[in-house]
Amino acid sequence: MEIKEWVTGNVVVTVGGQPLEMQMTVPADPVKPHRMLPVFQQMSNVLVDRSVSAVESEGKSISCKKGCGACCRQPVPLAEIEAYQIAELVDSLPEPRQSEVRKRFEEAARHFSEIGWYERLSDCAELPKEEQEAVVLEYFREGIACPFLVDESCSIHQDRPVACREYLVTSPAENCSKPSAAGVKLVKLPIKPSKSLLHIGQQRQLRGINFIPMTLALRWAEMNPEDFPEKTGEAWMADFFQHLTKSEIPEAKSPE
Repeated sequence: MEIKEWVTGNVVVTVGGQPLEMQMTVPADPVKPHRMLPVFQQMSNVLVDRSVSAVESEGKSISCKKGCGACCRQPVPLAEIEAYQIAELVDSLPEPRQSEVRKRFEEAARHFSEIGWYERLSDCAELPKEEQEAVVLEYFREGIACPFLVDESCSIHQDRPVACREYLVTSPAENCSKPSAAGVKLVKLPIKPSKSLLHIGQQRQLRGINFIPMTLALRWAEMNPEDFPEKTGEAWMADFFQHLTKSEIPEAKSPE
C-alpha cells in the first residue's frame, strides 16, 4: 500500500522526570497498525538511547555487540502487529534464503510444540513470577536460536522486534549464556514501548501470556489472517501513547 499523505508533529514524553521531545512523521491516510511499526521502532530507539546515556553517565558500558547472540535463544515476545510484519519480511526474502529461514521457523515451532512448551507458556500466566521465569528459562536451555540469527548476529537488525531493541545489558557478555538475576544486569527502561505494542490493534484474545513467541510467528500469522481496522497515523499514535502513559491523549489541533 502506497502512503501518499504524511503529517509531522512533536511528541513530548517525560522519562525519569525529564522531558524527552521527539519529532514523528506518520501517515495522514488511514492505515493498518503494522504500517506504523517503523514509527514505533524509531520511538523505541530514542527511549532506549536515553536510558543508555543515563547508564553510561554512571561509568557503565553496554556489553551487547555484533557476534554476541546468546539472548537470541530466548522466546522473543511479539505483538500481533509484529507477527504480521515478520511474516511479510520472510515473504520478501530472496531464495534460497527464504526457504532456509522458513525451515528454521518450522523446525523450532515443531520442537517446542512437541515438548509442550507453548502450552506451558499459555498456562503460566497466573503463576508466581518465579515460575513464569522458569518456563522462559526452559525455552532458553533448549538452545534453539532465533531463525534470523546468522553467525551469532541478527540478520534483520534494522527490522528487529521492539522487545529486542529494549534488551541491553551492562554485565559481561559471557554471563548471558547462563542468565540469572545475579549474573545479568539489564539496562532498566522507565517505560517499555513493547508493552504498549501488545495492545495496538489487538484483534484476538491470546491465551494466557498475551504475546506471540518469535518461533511461532509464521504459523500464527498463517492461521490468523490479518483483519485489522484502518486508522490515521495520528489515531494510532494516540492509542499507543494512551497505553504508554496510562492517560488520555488530547486530540491534535494543528499538525504540521
